[in-house]
Amino acid sequence: MYDVIALGEILIDFAPKGNNEAGYPILSAQPGGAPGNFLAALNRYGCRTAMIGKVGDDMFGRLLADTLSGAGIDTRGILRDPEVFTTLAFVALDESGNRDFSFARKPGADTCLKPEEVDVSLLKEGRVFHFGTLSLTDEPAASATRRAVEAAKAAGMTVSLDPNLRKPLWKREEDAKTAMEWSLHQADIVKISDEEIEFLWGLSPEQGAEKLLSEYGVSLVYVTLGPKGCYAATRNHRVLVESPRGIHVVDTTGAGDIFGGSAMSRFLKTGKAPEDLTEEELRQIVRFACTAASLSTQHHGGISSVPAEADVLMRLT
Repeated sequence: MYDVIALGEILIDFAPKGNNEAGYPILSAQPGGAPGNFLAALNRYGCRTAMIGKVGDDMFGRLLADTLSGAGIDTRGILRDPEVFTTLAFVALDESGNRDFSFARKPGADTCLKPEEVDVSLLKEGRVFHFGTLSLTDEPAASATRRAVEAAKAAGMTVSLDPNLRKPLWKREEDAKTAMEWSLHQADIVKISDEEIEFLWGLSPEQGAEKLLSEYGVSLVYVTLGPKGCYAATRNHRVLVESPRGIHVVDTTGAGDIFGGSAMSRFLKTGKAPEDLTEEELRQIVRFACTAASLSTQHHGGISSVPAEADVLMRLT
């Protein structure tokens, strides 16, 4: 039995590590993709996971599959396609470590997953199904995602969502909003940023969380606030947790995904439904996730930057 099964993009992040004499960036290849980062955090903290997706049958595709396997993630749901290249993302960092993305994805292998290629039998072996909206930007992956969500719901799985808005990957912002709205209506647990709430509804984090709880049927909401921390809510409790101070930020790539995976790992360990969490349990889930995400920013990359559980717990004491 898997604790979490995720579907979506796995790709290579090329992060800058200085410039050459001509001023061009020297790039370091890092394994990434939001669902992969999310699962890596879960595995790091004792959960059993599996991934559904597609890479190219190329050097980077093989490296990614090996990296996920090395992180303990079951990769039998990952296909290798010789007709398309593994998706690449080029990351630019500002002085604060915040990133901007450019994608080589026209198409990338992750967008080419077909509905009939989704391993529906795998979804019958999991507790939680997790996805994001990047797999909804293009066909046939969009139809594959919808099929997987339908199968997960039919199997009685809890559905987890991180909208993970990347505007450059959408032809129109209206398309992004439509996909995000559909996704939010499918989800039981949502990790969403304050910027995504502003993009969708022009609301504050608190107002956005209440909207998700009351109008969308969501039972647990994490609204990440960047370096400020996280506002989290269930139907019974609300907490605001600040991120730890004194963190020297190198690269924020994957921090939101690591927050999500860390929070999910702690939530699953309670063995409770969201509405049964106490206020203190909710606070401790968010404290752990904020700390893990913050510590991850001290290193480059996503999958490779998930901190050890002992380091997170030490920071919490």
